[in-house]
Amino acid sequence: MVNAILDPTGGAAGARLGVALASPRARLEGATIGLLENTKHNAALFLEELGRLLVDRYGAAGVLARTKRAFALPVPDELLEEIAGSCQAVVIGVGDCGSCSGSAVADGVAFERRGIPAAVICTDAFAVTADAMAALRGAPGYRYATTAHPVAVLTPDEVRKRAEETLPQVVEILAGGQG
Repeated sequence: MVNAILDPTGGAAGARLGVALASPRARLEGATIGLLENTKHNAALFLEELGRLLVDRYGAAGVLARTKRAFALPVPDELLEEIAGSCQAVVIGVGDCGSCSGSAVADGVAFERRGIPAAVICTDAFAVTADAMAALRGAPGYRYATTAHPVAVLTPDEVRKRAEETLPQVVEILAGGQG
């Protein structure tokens, strides 16, 4: 008997989804920003700091913070719909390992398919994984923000500094740099 090969992406083998990605918002001012945290250590603090910076510096109206309970699985449909229905952009992270990086990119592509600009945060050590998931999801060349690996071992002050350093990439992805 031949052994079956399971597809960890949740898609059919060889499937190409042909996604149409969302255009960046004209501005972040007045927007509600979704923050989708994946339970990785320091991810909540990283996203909380990014959310604060987007409100303080770019005039976002506020944030809607939600937690995905399984970092290696796709965002549940009900959570995807809640965020997509309530927010004009979303920040997803932090991809600090292989499975969570791939999952974060898959989630970003899912939001983009619904017309919601998504800034996924992955550490640079897992760019190959993130790129592979984007291609598997039919979005080769998908843009995401990177930060140095690792994030999980940083102190709170180091996490805040890392979020500050990542902010320009997030703004570029969400609003084409216009903030």
